[in-house]
Amino acid sequence: MKLTTITMVTVDGVMQGLGAPGEDRRGGFERGGWVAPAFDDEAMAYLSGIYQRAGAFLFGRRTYEIFAGSWGAMEDPGAHPVADALNTRPKYVASGTLTEAAWPGTTVLSGDLATAVGELKAQGEGELQVHGSGELVRALLGHRLVDEITLLTVPVVVGQGTRLFPADGPDAALELAESRTTPAGVTIGVYRPTGRPKYETATAD
Repeated sequence: MKLTTITMVTVDGVMQGLGAPGEDRRGGFERGGWVAPAFDDEAMAYLSGIYQRAGAFLFGRRTYEIFAGSWGAMEDPGAHPVADALNTRPKYVASGTLTEAAWPGTTVLSGDLATAVGELKAQGEGELQVHGSGELVRALLGHRLVDEITLLTVPVVVGQGTRLFPADGPDAALELAESRTTPAGVTIGVYRPTGRPKYETATAD
């Protein structure tokens, strides 16, 4: 399976608390709910299309719990394309603390992350999608398991919060595969990792 990561971030790279003001207040974060004001119909249609093409989903524990408590609790998930995809396709959660998952269709991955995800990728065709789950994304990048990165950059600077790529994360050279901007200014970039970057000294010419 092709492993893709899909993340909504601010211009300053923050991914924390996008959905609601009280969604994630870790570290004293007080500026949640930043995605809705600029997430227009075109951005939502694009994101819905991503969910619809998924063969399975892979989450970190925190993102899984947020999704299970929202998308997994909808009374009529078939009425929404995102909820329909999440509730009808296999879900995997990578966690060293979670032992059971209440959301139907979920398998908890234990043991070595790289081995478990490598086995999932080897299962066949389709797309294994990782939404949010910043810590998991960084670990997968470190193990060179990510095939494609989609970033939806919302035109806002929040000035605090957890960033997708911290100061001490793994490095990666990226090839731009797709780029577009929605009417409200959400920039969508699709990148494919091509190994580690080359570091050279800049010259005047």
